[in-house]
Amino acid sequence: MNLKRREFLTFLGATAGTITLNSCQKQSSTPAIEKSPISGTSTKNINFQPVKGPMPLTTNNQEFNIENYTNYEVVDDLIIPEGFTYDVIGSWGDKIGDSRFGYNNDYISYIETGKNEGLLTINFEYISPLPWVTTYQAVIGKSLPFTELAIAFRQVGESGISSEELLENSLKQNIIATAKEAMIDMGIGVISIRREPDGKWVRTNSKFDRRITGISGLEDGRYLKSTGPAVAVFNKKGKGYNDKLGDRIIGSFANCAGGTTPWGTVFSAEENFQNYVVEAVYSDGTSIDPTKEKSLFLGERGVAGLGSVFGLAGNKYGWMVELDPANPDDYGTKHTWLGRYRHEAVGIRVETDKPLVFYSGCDRRSGHLYKFVSKGKVKDPTDQANSQLLTEGMLYGAKFNPDGTGSWISLQPDTPVNPDLPEVHVNNMINLPQRPDGGSFKAITAQEVERFKQKYKTLGDLYEGNAEQKQGAILIDAHLAANAAGVTCTARPEDTQVDKNGNLFIAFTSGSPSKSDGSPDKRIFKGPDGEAYEFGWIMRLTEDDNQPDAMTFSWQMFATGGEPMEGGLGFSNPDNLEFDPQGNLWMMTDISTSKHNKAVPENRMGKDGKPMNQASLCGLFGNNSIWYIPTSGPNAGEAYLFGIGPTETETCGPFFTKDGKTLFLAIQHPGEYNGIRQNMASETRQLAMKTTDGSDLVQNRIVPMGSNWPTKQVNDPPKPSVVAIRRLDSTSIT
Repeated sequence: MNLKRREFLTFLGATAGTITLNSCQKQSSTPAIEKSPISGTSTKNINFQPVKGPMPLTTNNQEFNIENYTNYEVVDDLIIPEGFTYDVIGSWGDKIGDSRFGYNNDYISYIETGKNEGLLTINFEYISPLPWVTTYQAVIGKSLPFTELAIAFRQVGESGISSEELLENSLKQNIIATAKEAMIDMGIGVISIRREPDGKWVRTNSKFDRRITGISGLEDGRYLKSTGPAVAVFNKKGKGYNDKLGDRIIGSFANCAGGTTPWGTVFSAEENFQNYVVEAVYSDGTSIDPTKEKSLFLGERGVAGLGSVFGLAGNKYGWMVELDPANPDDYGTKHTWLGRYRHEAVGIRVETDKPLVFYSGCDRRSGHLYKFVSKGKVKDPTDQANSQLLTEGMLYGAKFNPDGTGSWISLQPDTPVNPDLPEVHVNNMINLPQRPDGGSFKAITAQEVERFKQKYKTLGDLYEGNAEQKQGAILIDAHLAANAAGVTCTARPEDTQVDKNGNLFIAFTSGSPSKSDGSPDKRIFKGPDGEAYEFGWIMRLTEDDNQPDAMTFSWQMFATGGEPMEGGLGFSNPDNLEFDPQGNLWMMTDISTSKHNKAVPENRMGKDGKPMNQASLCGLFGNNSIWYIPTSGPNAGEAYLFGIGPTETETCGPFFTKDGKTLFLAIQHPGEYNGIRQNMASETRQLAMKTTDGSDLVQNRIVPMGSNWPTKQVNDPPKPSVVAIRRLDSTSIT
């Protein structure tokens, strides 16, 4: 099998100029689109004063004055409206049980256990190379051989080494020690917290506090469990690698967003697992041997294959993990009926006497929207027995039609093979399963697709084994199986949230193409000019007859990113979503760190004399930010800027307490691009802005070079942290 090594995050020996950072990463002219208004709007129904961002907006509740935007200073702090404050609850390196608070906290869930107290479950997604390496010793209190490893892997070259070669490498112990520390800093954590009489949140350090790391089970026996058809593949001896653990799994990592059930469990989404284990599988669903592939690489350009150091089977990662935070002996279960792909989040629909439904998006360019429907029905939404409903059912992929309708395609052996043609995608390419070798190939012509359809009539023809094993293999290879079945390639679907009426809201972060992963269907995901659209959308999907198990649906774009003068709402790259107790939508943006506050020259022309593309204009939007979008009333569909993240961060994991008085939030990777801010250094950049009516404005923007958040003290190391936002008067946030 020809498996080409991907470009990964820089891990060791990096400089800001060599770091490649991915966003955790987007109108259609059809009748299904609601055009975003750009006229002046009233904020009299909004009970906070929106903060001032770098871009002129129609929703800031202030009379516009161009002089207020000619100079703008980015602040290395979490900026929220007057009358609000935030408490730092936990930061990277803090103690959790017998381990520590991991890196790059993402999804947060709060389960109440009593009045003003409960359990906070936190995802730890990935390692930001520059700040992790340069602050590890100061924060964790011990050193690692970063310099030696950087030199050694520079000599090896980008081809990397295999785990088999690692056994004979003189740096074996140093490599293992470094990989272990990185894997510990990913996974899931549970901490107990309490709200004090003054409203401040503090940790209480109970018996429930614990970590599930990227290597749980490797040495401590704390294996994760698994259910569903893929277990039949885990248990068999097939074409590929067998870790001899059966249905037991070592660790969880790349944990991005998630969801919380009415019965008190939390789901954690394993997203970019392909950075740490081999993603491709054989036609029987078994893994590529991690000890043979040259998948381990630590160097100036990236990090790959940390899981291969420990012999982890790639087909056991990329799942949804269920955890009961109130059970101190629970270290997670991976439910394989939910599919293996780059899970961003999960939207959960639970109704009495109806099947249980889970929605999730695959966060890759060309990723799909999926839906699981249980075979059994929910009797009591709060009954923990509902977890058993995830052991039998069917996984579907969404087929979007340009007219605002759609249907669900089942991913099972008898589903017809019917891929979309390459020409309907932005980059005229689609990845399909490669047979008999395994992995995938790029189809770029209609003739290739037709030959593929003639050779393989059903999904069952593409996969091997008995009935259960074939179903398991399809779920393991869900992305490629969905491509083969004709499921629509979309624009990086990230968070999925179900509102109180049963509507599904989906954040499509970016509609730009990828040469390797593919691109979205340009009939569905396109900008006002009919071309690829970087700035993203929020879609509202309604099942026909509002039935959770419906096989058809309607869709429309609820909100569109971009500059107001172009019809956008003033944000770029929507990601995490959350509904407050009143049913209003909150959204966090995820602009790639390398694009934050990037200079935009006058006339917006590149060095080549051509107009700058949309990706090059993301700097206009400043830091990542927090937005409030009413879903009903006179302000419905308008976006109000509630907060701005510290320098080089992503704000993510929003979660409200039931009383609506606290918004928990994760602040991820401060200083990701420039590391520690030294001596409060800043630089001034010029950006060619536009007012809401399209007038030109050159803005002088002062940008901190790195971060010292959360302490904000001179030269302090930046640390990912979880905060609790609240009003000073202890009333509801909205």
